Amino acid sequence: MTRTVHGGLNHTELKSLGLAPGDILDFSANINPLGTAPGVLKALHGVDPAAYPDPGCLELREALGAQLELAPDHILAGNGSTELIHMLARAWLKPGARAVIFTPAFGEYEAACRMQGIEPALMQASRDGEFRWDLPVALDLLAAMQPALVFLGNPNNPTGSYLEEEDVDQFAGIIQDCGLLVLDEAYLSFVDRPWDARPLLERRNVALLRSMTKDHALAGLRLGYLLALPETLARISPCGYSWSVNALAQAAGIAALEHQDHIARGREAVHAGREFLQREFRRLGLECGSSAANFLLVKVGDAAGLRRRLLQDHGLCVRDCASFGLPEHIRIGVRALEDCRCLINALEESRAETSAGMIGET
Repeated sequence: MTRTVHGGLNHTELKSLGLAPGDILDFSANINPLGTAPGVLKALHGVDPAAYPDPGCLELREALGAQLELAPDHILAGNGSTELIHMLARAWLKPGARAVIFTPAFGEYEAACRMQGIEPALMQASRDGEFRWDLPVALDLLAAMQPALVFLGNPNNPTGSYLEEEDVDQFAGIIQDCGLLVLDEAYLSFVDRPWDARPLLERRNVALLRSMTKDHALAGLRLGYLLALPETLARISPCGYSWSVNALAQAAGIAALEHQDHIARGREAVHAGREFLQREFRRLGLECGSSAANFLLVKVGDAAGLRRRLLQDHGLCVRDCASFGLPEHIRIGVRALEDCRCLINALEESRAETSAGMIGET
């Protein structure tokens, strides 16, 4: 089994090119363009590295519960959402079980299923530029398969598509008696007008997966959490490892929750950057669908070739989407407007240097 491909800088690759991480504008990771709130950085200085972290993350769960209006026993913290995805697979996918993933999707869903010996069924989105799922077809698939576990990103990574409550509720309803619907809301904070999925927890077969990596810019610390009914979390919790959420991550998460204004400003910056990039991509004749999240999926031709040239020649890193099954696409994480202008300038130079019709072609 090969390792799952992710965004973010590869230091080994940079070293081979004679580049340093500090020299690169990273558009491959989808992080709050404002970075980490100063108050969070200050909180890290108060952590005693000699003391064990709280294995139950009680103070963090209490802080999250106060904000989300949920009891702490409805919250499970993890070492990033990736740990929680693998815990879910270990808890729900026993020999002979079935799983469904709405794709294209975050690669850890499929990796987690396969590590349990399960080959998941893939509910493919259309390839018309907007990457929408055929909802009646999806309902028929769920009804026929009766899966034990379903992974659905909302907003979805890498497409940015966002389903309404009615659609998600139908998916949960059709597997009510057989499986768990995991709604991955890692990018929810960047949605302009989100709907509240917490009432779906009362269905008893829905879990909401969230990440503090993206909106609070804590990628280096790894912190995510799962919302579900206590009996659901009791089944998942034993599938993790002791002390998986370190003391720095717990302290950062607690402090971050006190800076919701930072999230609001980040969402405004994303909105401005996203609109600018969509307008510029279309001006350049590139296919770019709509997105509810803080990233855009763009069709460029040879995505791997374009990524390589942008990195080598311009110090810009974008996400080649071949691992999503989209070798002609790149994913662009929205950064500050000044950085977005640098990217557009680099794309224009790349087009001027090639005679092919697509920017990424050679």
